[in-house]
Amino acid sequence: MMDKANHNLRVPNRPEVLMERQEETAPDTMGKKKLALIVESQRLFRDALKFRLACETEFEVIGEARDGEEAIRFLRSTKPDLVMLALSMPRIDGFSVLRFTKRTNPSIKILVLTVHDSKEYVMNAFRLGADGYCLKDSSWEEMLLGMRSVLNGEMYICPGIAKKVNIGYIGGSRHIREKSAMEALSNRQREILKLIAEGYKNKDISQLLNIKLKTVEKHRANLISKLDLHNIAALTAFAYEHGLIISKS
Repeated sequence: MMDKANHNLRVPNRPEVLMERQEETAPDTMGKKKLALIVESQRLFRDALKFRLACETEFEVIGEARDGEEAIRFLRSTKPDLVMLALSMPRIDGFSVLRFTKRTNPSIKILVLTVHDSKEYVMNAFRLGADGYCLKDSSWEEMLLGMRSVLNGEMYICPGIAKKVNIGYIGGSRHIREKSAMEALSNRQREILKLIAEGYKNKDISQLLNIKLKTVEKHRANLISKLDLHNIAALTAFAYEHGLIISKS
C-alpha cells in the first residue's frame, strides 16, 4: 500500500494564523538550524511537510527525494541532521534507505513517517536503526515532537503505534520471538525479492544494485530455498503480502 498524504498536513488558507500559533510553543532556537531531508513519493505530502517546517524556526529543508534511489544519491554527497522517511516507495524502498544511511552516516537521525502500523514494519524499522516511528495520520504536533525527540537523541514512537507495540519489546526483539519467513531474509534478499516482484530481470537487478550477476542468481536461489516458493508468481504474491511492493489495483 502506497503511503498517502493525510488530512492533518493540509496547507491552511491563512498561514499567518498557523505561524502565530506555533510561535507560542516553538522552543527558543538561537543556534544553528537543523537540516532536514524529506523522502516521500507523494508530492502533496512532501509539499505539506515543507510548508509546515518553514513555519518552524529551528528547521531548514535542504532537500527532498521522490524515491529511495534519489534519497541515496542525495545522502552520498550531503549530510542532513534529520531524514523524514517514507517506507513504501517504488524501486528502492525506505528500509533500504534506512540501512544505507545508518551504515554510512549513523549520526543522521531518521524519523519514519508512514501509514504502516503493523508490528512487523515497526520492528524492522527499529532493527535497521530508525530513531523514531510516526504514522501519517498523526497530528502535526505529534510529528514535530517526534522530530525534536530524535534530534535530542531520544527514541520516539507515536501514540498510535505505542498502543500496539510494547516499547520494551523493541530492544530485545531479536531474542524474544522466532523469525518469520520475511525476517529470515537478509536485507539484500529483500531488495532483490522486491525487484523480482516488480518485473526486473537478473541482469537489470545486478546493474541497479551494482552487484555481480552471479550474486543476484545466488540470492535468487536462496530466496526460493528459504521461502519454498518456486516461481515468479509465488514470489510476487509473497512480496505483495508483506508490503514490499505496492498493489496497482
